[in-house]
Amino acid sequence: MNDQTPVETKGPAAGADWASGQGSTTPAGLQSMAELRNRRIIVVVLNVATWFLLNYAAWSILSAGGWTLVDMVLATAFAVATPWTVLGFWNALIGLWLLHGVDDGFKQVAPFAEAGETDTPITIRTAVFMTLRNEDPARALHRLKVMKQSLDATGQGDRFDYFILSDTNDADVAIEEENLAEAFSNEAGPGRVVYRRRTDNAGFKAGNVREFCDRWGSRYELMLPLDADSLMAGRTIVRHVRMMQAYPKIGILQSLVVGMPSNSAFARMFQFGMRQGMRSYTMGQAWWVGECGPFWGHNALVRIKPFVDHCALPLLEGPPPFGGHVLSHDQVEATFMRRAGYEVRVLPEEGGSWEENPPTILEFSRRDVRWCQGNMQYVKLLDQPELFPMSRFQLIWAILMFVGVPAWTLMIALSPFLVWHEPTRATFPVGLGIATYLAFFAMYLMPKIAGFTDILITEGAAARYGGRAKFLLAAAIELFFSFLVGALTSFRITVFMVGLAFGKSVTWGGQQRDAMALTWDEAWAAFWPQMAFGFAVVGLLWLGAPAAAWWSLPLTLGFLVAIPFAVITASPKLGQMFVRNRLCGIPEEFETPDEIAAARTGA
Repeated sequence: MNDQTPVETKGPAAGADWASGQGSTTPAGLQSMAELRNRRIIVVVLNVATWFLLNYAAWSILSAGGWTLVDMVLATAFAVATPWTVLGFWNALIGLWLLHGVDDGFKQVAPFAEAGETDTPITIRTAVFMTLRNEDPARALHRLKVMKQSLDATGQGDRFDYFILSDTNDADVAIEEENLAEAFSNEAGPGRVVYRRRTDNAGFKAGNVREFCDRWGSRYELMLPLDADSLMAGRTIVRHVRMMQAYPKIGILQSLVVGMPSNSAFARMFQFGMRQGMRSYTMGQAWWVGECGPFWGHNALVRIKPFVDHCALPLLEGPPPFGGHVLSHDQVEATFMRRAGYEVRVLPEEGGSWEENPPTILEFSRRDVRWCQGNMQYVKLLDQPELFPMSRFQLIWAILMFVGVPAWTLMIALSPFLVWHEPTRATFPVGLGIATYLAFFAMYLMPKIAGFTDILITEGAAARYGGRAKFLLAAAIELFFSFLVGALTSFRITVFMVGLAFGKSVTWGGQQRDAMALTWDEAWAAFWPQMAFGFAVVGLLWLGAPAAAWWSLPLTLGFLVAIPFAVITASPKLGQMFVRNRLCGIPEEFETPDEIAAARTGA
């Protein structure tokens, strides 16, 4: 493939595979399409009704004393910002119901999972590959070795080969990669480990994967893409391969990736909350998304032939940041895979699939803006022909995830107007305002609340987190933490999206994955605008009505403490204290799987 020229995406028009998705069941015959349509109708009705109720309340509040231009802007911003919160609310509630309200909730969501519980010999071959760009080679390749050892221990290891796909352009890192890869290859035996480094990174990670497929893909049925921080247990991989072997029409099977034990206080708090929020949310989402599931680009099995034939990415018209190569390639590839007549599934259960999370708010924010630019490119992909409605919705939803962020920032920036505007103050419906405010936060927090509830009502689940008291303390810490993080990241994304409109683009490179300290100067340089914004908003609110300033703190406190928050949560001493007391610990910390223990010896 020539990465410098537009790629003609192989569409479904000429293939019977796509037509098979139009039948009475999903392509793999796993579920009735009528049943999935009914689920989707239920979710649409619930979401639209809830969105209208929330917005009706907001409009009633804003129209008190008559509409002004600022009121109309606030109403519009609220309408744009709330869909993500509403869908998260219902996904979490549906997921909690599936986990505890019915006996067959998991089967409703993942009817293919039973195929993984057999002892059926694996007859298909899988290429396990790790993509690298200026990462720590020793750390990354050690993880790949651990995975090979874990797979070999299952007795099925001869069905897997390993590839190290490098886009590294740092000469010193490249030399270390080559040396370590050669040693790994000699240890594994002839032909089992292949190292390849491209001289450029055309197409970024997607181009790296495509080049692998063109050179080696025909030798394998499946591929397992990994990031440099990925780790999976051999038994999990084998189980997932058996599912793919049993259902040849599953094109992508995404595992539920969770965080690994960390020495960073920031990462520990973040991944504790993420883990609770993901479990019920992903269950609920998978219930109605069905065969049009998500793909996160790593820790997932992908069927190579349909991926090669149907999932080539187009070169977007125009210059960056919106044109050029597709940056956030994974969800686009998922929509193309479904269009080709294959199912895209997620297995919404924890176990055996891990990654590392950013160790500081600065690294976390950098990752967010990379994702933001990639997702905003999806605007140019919405006109792709013959995508399924659910697949097209997935792209729209990925766009809205970031479009809603500046809408919230705009509402915070304009909130002092409501306090200073005299007619509104005189007629402001205080009771409705408080009720709407509390209802919104309950909905915003519902994925976490549902996750906490799931652990607390599941026998023995809290013990995996060190006991009920330790779990509840971690939940309280993380809830407070999440409000502060939300403020900081929303402001940075807002500023970045303004920059996108003027052609600003991100640089994609290696990531910092180890716990690290931030200096006060670094934090000041990165976050002084957030603090300035916060003090301006809260100061104006305080001058107009001190009570309003207090009520604003769930949304504004993160701005006010941005710099000390960044420094303190990155502090190695705080991280050591969290580790020592097992604060915000995850189950793998209290009972460490062999793969994580082995990986940490080489960290």
